[in-house]
Amino acid sequence: MDETAVESSEHDEPHRESTDELDPELAAVVADIQAAGVPQWSALSVASARRIEDEVFSGGASPDLRTVRDLRIDGPGGDLPIRVYRPDREDPPTLVFTHGGGWTLGTLDSSDNICRELASRAGALVLSVDYRLAPEHPFPAATDDAYAALEWAGAHAAELGGDSDRLGVVGTSAGGNLAAASAIRARDTSVTLDGQFLLYPMTDRRFDRSSYDEHGDGPLLTEADVRWFWDQYLRSPVDEHNPFATVCRAPDLAGVAPATVVTAGHDVLRDEGAAYAERLADDGVTVDHDHYPSMTHGFLSLTDSVSRADEAMDALAAAIRDRLG
Repeated sequence: MDETAVESSEHDEPHRESTDELDPELAAVVADIQAAGVPQWSALSVASARRIEDEVFSGGASPDLRTVRDLRIDGPGGDLPIRVYRPDREDPPTLVFTHGGGWTLGTLDSSDNICRELASRAGALVLSVDYRLAPEHPFPAATDDAYAALEWAGAHAAELGGDSDRLGVVGTSAGGNLAAASAIRARDTSVTLDGQFLLYPMTDRRFDRSSYDEHGDGPLLTEADVRWFWDQYLRSPVDEHNPFATVCRAPDLAGVAPATVVTAGHDVLRDEGAAYAERLADDGVTVDHDHYPSMTHGFLSLTDSVSRADEAMDALAAAIRDRLG
Protein backbone atom coordinates (compact mmCIF):
# COMPACT_ATOMS: atom_id res chain seq x y z
CA MET A 1 0.00 0.00 0.00
CA ASP A 2 1.20 3.53 -0.79
CA GLU A 3 2.05 4.85 2.65
CA THR A 4 2.13 8.44 1.38
CA ALA A 5 -1.60 8.18 0.73
CA VAL A 6 -2.57 6.97 4.19
CA GLU A 7 -2.29 8.78 7.49
CA SER A 8 -1.91 6.67 10.60
CA SER A 9 -1.25 7.04 14.29
CA GLU A 10 -0.76 4.98 17.41
CA HIS A 11 -3.70 4.68 19.76
CA ASP A 12 -3.23 7.13 22.63
CA GLU A 13 -5.77 5.08 24.58
CA PRO A 14 -7.67 1.90 23.71
CA HIS A 15 -10.10 2.31 20.80
CA ARG A 16 -9.16 5.96 20.28
CA GLU A 17 -7.62 7.60 17.23
CA SER A 18 -6.21 11.06 16.63
CA THR A 19 -7.82 14.15 15.16
CA ASP A 20 -5.88 16.79 13.21
CA GLU A 21 -7.15 20.16 12.06
CA LEU A 22 -10.01 19.75 9.63
CA ASP A 23 -8.73 19.63 6.05
CA PRO A 24 -9.33 23.09 4.47
CA GLU A 25 -10.95 21.71 1.32
CA LEU A 26 -13.23 19.53 3.40
CA ALA A 27 -14.04 22.44 5.71
CA ALA A 28 -15.24 24.37 2.66
CA VAL A 29 -17.55 21.48 1.67
CA VAL A 30 -18.94 21.31 5.21
CA ALA A 31 -19.53 25.07 5.16
CA ASP A 32 -21.41 24.80 1.86
CA ILE A 33 -23.64 22.03 3.23
CA GLN A 34 -24.34 24.05 6.37
CA ALA A 35 -25.05 27.18 4.33
CA ALA A 36 -27.60 25.19 2.30
CA GLY A 37 -29.58 24.73 5.52
CA VAL A 38 -29.52 20.94 5.80
CA PRO A 39 -30.79 19.96 9.27
CA GLN A 40 -29.55 17.01 11.30
CA TRP A 41 -31.13 13.77 10.11
CA SER A 42 -32.54 13.14 13.58
CA ALA A 43 -34.46 16.44 13.45
CA LEU A 44 -36.47 15.32 10.41
CA SER A 45 -39.16 12.82 9.64
CA VAL A 46 -37.95 9.66 7.96
CA ALA A 47 -39.58 10.65 4.65
CA SER A 48 -38.03 14.13 4.70
CA ALA A 49 -34.59 12.83 5.67
CA ARG A 50 -34.70 10.34 2.81
CA ARG A 51 -35.64 13.01 0.30
CA ILE A 52 -32.90 15.40 1.40
CA GLU A 53 -30.26 12.64 1.52
CA ASP A 54 -31.09 11.72 -2.05
CA GLU A 55 -31.00 15.39 -3.16
CA VAL A 56 -27.67 16.12 -1.48
CA PHE A 57 -25.75 13.00 -2.50
CA SER A 58 -27.17 12.02 -5.89
CA GLY A 59 -25.58 13.28 -9.11
CA GLY A 60 -22.17 14.78 -9.72
CA ALA A 61 -19.37 13.92 -12.11
CA SER A 62 -18.49 10.25 -12.24
CA PRO A 63 -16.16 8.07 -14.29
CA ASP A 64 -17.61 6.28 -17.29
CA LEU A 65 -17.78 2.51 -17.15
CA ARG A 66 -18.30 -0.28 -19.64
CA THR A 67 -21.87 -0.84 -18.45
CA VAL A 68 -24.16 0.21 -15.58
CA ARG A 69 -27.28 -1.89 -15.32
CA ASP A 70 -30.20 -2.08 -12.87
CA LEU A 71 -31.43 -5.59 -12.06
CA ARG A 72 -33.68 -7.31 -9.57
CA ILE A 73 -32.92 -10.59 -7.84
CA ASP A 74 -34.91 -12.82 -5.52
CA GLY A 75 -34.38 -11.57 -1.98
CA PRO A 76 -35.67 -12.59 1.44
CA GLY A 77 -38.44 -9.97 1.20
CA GLY A 78 -39.23 -10.33 -2.51
CA ASP A 79 -37.60 -8.49 -5.40
CA LEU A 80 -34.25 -7.03 -4.32
CA PRO A 81 -32.94 -4.23 -6.60
CA ILE A 82 -29.24 -4.12 -7.37
CA ARG A 83 -27.16 -1.91 -9.66
CA VAL A 84 -24.22 -3.53 -11.44
CA TYR A 85 -21.15 -1.48 -12.38
CA ARG A 86 -18.84 -3.19 -14.85
CA PRO A 87 -15.40 -1.66 -15.48
CA ASP A 88 -13.58 -1.77 -18.79
CA ARG A 89 -11.61 -4.84 -17.75
CA GLU A 90 -11.98 -8.51 -18.52
CA ASP A 91 -12.84 -10.89 -15.71
CA PRO A 92 -12.75 -8.34 -12.86
CA PRO A 93 -13.08 -9.33 -9.20
CA THR A 94 -16.52 -8.83 -7.66
CA LEU A 95 -17.48 -6.43 -4.87
CA VAL A 96 -20.87 -6.31 -3.15
CA PHE A 97 -21.51 -2.74 -1.94
CA THR A 98 -23.92 -1.66 0.82
CA HIS A 99 -24.60 2.06 1.24
CA GLY A 100 -24.72 4.13 4.39
CA GLY A 101 -27.62 6.10 5.81
CA GLY A 102 -28.16 4.48 9.19
CA TRP A 103 -30.17 1.61 7.67
CA THR A 104 -32.90 4.25 7.23
CA LEU A 105 -31.72 6.47 4.35
CA GLY A 106 -29.93 5.90 1.07
CA THR A 107 -30.67 4.86 -2.49
CA LEU A 108 -28.87 3.39 -5.47
CA ASP A 109 -28.67 6.92 -6.86
CA SER A 110 -27.21 8.54 -3.73
CA SER A 111 -24.43 5.94 -3.69
CA ASP A 112 -23.90 5.96 -7.45
CA ASN A 113 -20.79 8.15 -7.44
CA ILE A 114 -18.78 6.13 -4.92
CA CYS A 115 -19.72 2.87 -6.66
CA ARG A 116 -18.51 4.23 -9.99
CA GLU A 117 -15.25 5.33 -8.37
CA LEU A 118 -14.74 1.90 -6.81
CA ALA A 119 -15.47 0.09 -10.07
CA SER A 120 -13.22 2.37 -12.10
CA ARG A 121 -10.24 2.69 -9.75
CA ALA A 122 -10.21 -0.83 -8.32
CA GLY A 123 -11.15 -2.44 -11.62
CA ALA A 124 -13.92 -4.39 -9.90
CA LEU A 125 -17.42 -5.46 -10.83
CA VAL A 126 -19.50 -3.65 -8.19
CA LEU A 127 -22.98 -4.81 -7.18
CA SER A 128 -24.76 -2.09 -5.20
CA VAL A 129 -27.60 -3.41 -3.04
CA ASP A 130 -30.84 -1.48 -2.52
CA TYR A 131 -31.59 -3.27 0.74
CA ARG A 132 -34.83 -2.79 2.67
CA LEU A 133 -34.81 0.23 4.97
CA ALA A 134 -35.91 0.73 8.56
CA PRO A 135 -38.19 1.53 10.29
CA GLU A 136 -40.56 -0.19 7.85
CA HIS A 137 -38.14 -3.11 7.67
CA PRO A 138 -36.11 -3.26 10.89
CA PHE A 139 -33.24 -5.60 11.74
CA PRO A 140 -32.53 -8.19 10.42
CA ALA A 141 -34.04 -7.23 7.03
CA ALA A 142 -31.06 -5.18 5.81
CA THR A 143 -28.44 -7.71 6.85
CA ASP A 144 -30.48 -10.54 5.31
CA ASP A 145 -30.72 -8.62 2.02
CA ALA A 146 -27.00 -7.84 2.03
CA TYR A 147 -26.08 -11.45 2.56
CA ALA A 148 -28.59 -12.66 -0.05
CA ALA A 149 -26.94 -10.32 -2.57
CA LEU A 150 -23.52 -11.72 -1.63
CA GLU A 151 -24.71 -15.29 -2.14
CA TRP A 152 -26.24 -14.30 -5.48
CA ALA A 153 -23.00 -12.62 -6.57
CA GLY A 154 -21.06 -15.74 -5.69
CA ALA A 155 -23.33 -17.77 -7.94
CA HIS A 156 -23.93 -15.36 -10.83
CA ALA A 157 -21.06 -12.85 -11.09
CA ALA A 158 -19.60 -14.70 -14.06
CA GLU A 159 -22.82 -14.11 -16.01
CA LEU A 160 -22.26 -10.37 -15.51
CA GLY A 161 -18.65 -10.53 -16.67
CA GLY A 162 -17.10 -10.76 -13.20
CA ASP A 163 -15.09 -13.37 -11.32
CA SER A 164 -16.99 -14.98 -8.44
CA ASP A 165 -13.80 -16.68 -7.24
CA ARG A 166 -12.45 -13.25 -6.21
CA LEU A 167 -15.21 -11.88 -4.03
CA GLY A 168 -15.35 -9.05 -1.51
CA VAL A 169 -17.77 -6.86 0.42
CA VAL A 170 -17.54 -3.11 0.91
CA GLY A 171 -19.77 -0.66 2.73
CA THR A 172 -19.94 2.85 4.14
CA SER A 173 -21.15 3.66 7.67
CA ALA A 174 -24.23 1.49 8.31
CA GLY A 175 -23.34 -0.27 5.07
CA GLY A 176 -19.96 -1.04 6.63
CA ASN A 177 -21.88 -2.72 9.43
CA LEU A 178 -23.78 -4.81 6.87
CA ALA A 179 -20.57 -5.72 5.05
CA ALA A 180 -18.99 -6.83 8.33
CA ALA A 181 -22.07 -8.89 9.19
CA SER A 182 -21.94 -10.52 5.76
CA ALA A 183 -18.30 -11.43 6.33
CA ILE A 184 -19.18 -13.10 9.63
CA ARG A 185 -22.01 -15.05 7.99
CA ALA A 186 -19.83 -16.03 5.04
CA ARG A 187 -17.29 -17.60 7.38
CA ASP A 188 -19.93 -20.06 8.56
CA THR A 189 -21.48 -20.86 5.16
CA SER A 190 -20.42 -21.95 1.71
CA VAL A 191 -19.51 -18.44 0.47
CA THR A 192 -15.75 -17.91 0.15
CA LEU A 193 -14.98 -14.24 0.80
CA ASP A 194 -11.56 -12.80 -0.02
CA GLY A 195 -11.81 -9.37 1.56
CA GLN A 196 -13.99 -6.95 3.51
CA PHE A 197 -13.60 -3.18 3.20
CA LEU A 198 -15.30 -1.28 6.00
CA LEU A 199 -15.47 2.48 5.48
CA TYR A 200 -16.12 4.46 8.69
CA PRO A 201 -18.38 1.63 9.85
CA MET A 202 -21.07 1.60 12.54
CA THR A 203 -20.06 -1.36 14.71
CA ASP A 204 -21.56 -0.93 18.18
CA ARG A 205 -24.45 0.74 19.95
CA ARG A 206 -22.26 2.42 22.58
CA PHE A 207 -21.96 6.14 23.10
CA ASP A 208 -19.22 6.30 25.75
CA ARG A 209 -16.18 6.33 23.47
CA SER A 210 -14.02 9.43 23.17
CA SER A 211 -15.11 10.21 19.62
CA TYR A 212 -18.65 10.80 20.88
CA ASP A 213 -17.34 13.33 23.40
CA GLU A 214 -15.16 15.05 20.81
CA HIS A 215 -17.42 14.97 17.75
CA GLY A 216 -20.94 14.41 19.06
CA ASP A 217 -22.02 17.61 17.31
CA GLY A 218 -20.60 16.57 13.95
CA PRO A 219 -19.72 17.67 11.32
CA LEU A 220 -21.95 15.72 8.90
CA LEU A 221 -22.99 13.10 11.48
CA THR A 222 -23.94 13.72 15.11
CA GLU A 223 -24.49 11.56 18.17
CA ALA A 224 -28.19 12.40 17.98
CA ASP A 225 -28.25 11.11 14.40
CA VAL A 226 -26.54 7.85 15.36
CA ARG A 227 -28.90 7.28 18.27
CA TRP A 228 -31.87 7.98 15.97
CA PHE A 229 -30.61 5.54 13.36
CA TRP A 230 -30.20 2.76 15.91
CA ASP A 231 -33.72 3.48 17.20
CA GLN A 232 -35.10 3.08 13.67
CA TYR A 233 -33.17 -0.12 13.01
CA LEU A 234 -33.54 -2.27 16.11
CA ARG A 235 -36.86 -3.89 16.99
CA SER A 236 -36.14 -4.00 20.71
CA PRO A 237 -33.22 -3.76 23.17
CA VAL A 238 -32.68 -7.49 22.65
CA ASP A 239 -31.43 -6.87 19.09
CA GLU A 240 -28.61 -4.75 20.46
CA HIS A 241 -26.89 -7.94 21.61
CA ASN A 242 -27.14 -9.72 18.26
CA PRO A 243 -23.67 -9.93 16.68
CA PHE A 244 -25.16 -9.33 13.22
CA ALA A 245 -26.40 -5.95 14.51
CA THR A 246 -23.57 -4.88 16.83
CA VAL A 247 -20.73 -6.63 15.05
CA CYS A 248 -18.14 -5.35 17.54
CA ARG A 249 -19.76 -7.61 20.16
CA ALA A 250 -19.45 -10.79 18.10
CA PRO A 251 -18.00 -13.42 20.44
CA ASP A 252 -15.49 -14.72 17.87
CA LEU A 253 -14.24 -13.12 14.67
CA ALA A 254 -11.54 -15.67 13.92
CA GLY A 255 -11.64 -16.88 10.35
CA VAL A 256 -13.50 -13.97 8.77
CA ALA A 257 -12.11 -12.46 5.57
CA PRO A 258 -9.07 -10.17 5.71
CA ALA A 259 -10.16 -6.59 6.32
CA THR A 260 -9.38 -2.98 5.55
CA VAL A 261 -11.01 -0.57 8.02
CA VAL A 262 -11.05 3.15 7.18
CA THR A 263 -11.70 5.75 9.89
CA ALA A 264 -11.77 9.57 10.01
CA GLY A 265 -10.52 11.86 12.76
CA HIS A 266 -13.56 14.17 12.80
CA ASP A 267 -16.10 11.34 12.95
CA VAL A 268 -18.33 10.40 15.84
CA LEU A 269 -17.90 6.76 14.68
CA ARG A 270 -14.10 6.99 14.68
CA ASP A 271 -13.41 4.96 17.81
CA GLU A 272 -15.90 2.15 17.19
CA GLY A 273 -14.29 1.62 13.79
CA ALA A 274 -10.90 1.47 15.50
CA ALA A 275 -12.32 -0.88 18.12
CA TYR A 276 -13.55 -3.26 15.42
CA ALA A 277 -10.17 -3.23 13.69
CA GLU A 278 -8.60 -4.14 17.05
CA ARG A 279 -11.14 -6.93 17.61
CA LEU A 280 -10.32 -8.39 14.22
CA ALA A 281 -6.59 -8.26 14.88
CA ASP A 282 -7.00 -9.74 18.36
CA ASP A 283 -8.86 -12.70 16.82
CA GLY A 284 -6.08 -13.33 14.32
CA VAL A 285 -7.65 -11.70 11.26
CA THR A 286 -5.36 -9.88 8.84
CA VAL A 287 -6.46 -6.24 9.05
CA ASP A 288 -5.21 -2.88 7.78
CA HIS A 289 -6.55 0.11 9.69
CA ASP A 290 -6.22 3.28 7.60
CA HIS A 291 -6.92 6.38 9.68
CA TYR A 292 -7.31 9.88 8.24
CA PRO A 293 -7.07 12.40 11.10
CA SER A 294 -8.12 15.45 9.05
CA MET A 295 -11.23 13.90 7.47
CA THR A 296 -14.91 13.66 8.44
CA HIS A 297 -17.52 10.95 8.20
CA GLY A 298 -18.41 10.22 4.58
CA PHE A 299 -15.29 11.76 3.10
CA LEU A 300 -14.76 9.09 0.44
CA SER A 301 -17.86 10.42 -1.35
CA LEU A 302 -16.12 13.80 -1.81
CA THR A 303 -13.28 12.84 -4.15
CA ASP A 304 -14.26 15.51 -6.70
CA SER A 305 -13.75 18.39 -4.26
CA VAL A 306 -11.31 17.16 -1.59
CA SER A 307 -7.79 16.18 -2.65
CA ARG A 308 -7.15 14.12 0.49
CA ALA A 309 -10.33 12.14 -0.14
CA ASP A 310 -9.20 11.53 -3.72
CA GLU A 311 -5.88 10.18 -2.43
CA ALA A 312 -7.71 8.01 0.09
CA MET A 313 -9.90 6.54 -2.65
CA ASP A 314 -6.77 5.63 -4.60
CA ALA A 315 -5.36 3.94 -1.49
CA LEU A 316 -8.60 2.03 -0.97
CA ALA A 317 -8.62 0.91 -4.61
CA ALA A 318 -5.05 -0.32 -4.21
CA ALA A 319 -6.05 -2.27 -1.09
CA ILE A 320 -8.93 -3.89 -3.01
CA ARG A 321 -6.60 -4.88 -5.85
CA ASP A 322 -4.10 -6.29 -3.36
CA ARG A 323 -6.77 -8.43 -1.70
CA LEU A 324 -8.84 -9.46 -4.71
CA GLY A 325 -6.40 -9.19 -7.60
